[in-house]
Amino acid sequence: MIRYLSLDWLDALSAEVAASTDLQQLAGAHTIGVTQVVTDGPEGTVIYHLQVADGAATFGPGQAFPEDVRMEQAWETAIGIATGALNAQEAFIKGRILLTGDQTALLSAQPVFGALDAVFRTVAERTTFS
Repeated sequence: MIRYLSLDWLDALSAEVAASTDLQQLAGAHTIGVTQVVTDGPEGTVIYHLQVADGAATFGPGQAFPEDVRMEQAWETAIGIATGALNAQEAFIKGRILLTGDQTALLSAQPVFGALDAVFRTVAERTTFS
């Protein structure tokens, strides 16, 4: 098992994103850089990104460049969303996720996030969330 938000978890997701034919195909039609910031975790703040552009989708540690959207949330919120105990849309509405940047880009990239969700589910099977 790999620990949620660890470097091993980021590496596993990076490999799955690179291997996802759906994400790579969507990267031909969509462009977005998303930075995810999770605060107050066991190892402090963790920053990772998804970069989709020019026919390539990549995932890894650090911020997106260029960054279109940034989402910041506490560890508790991230765990809730990752395990399905908390609905992401509800977390946005209740202010538990701080969203900054180009919301139009985020909305137009929804097919990318649908494909990314499938990748997250495969890694979640090998993840411990404690």
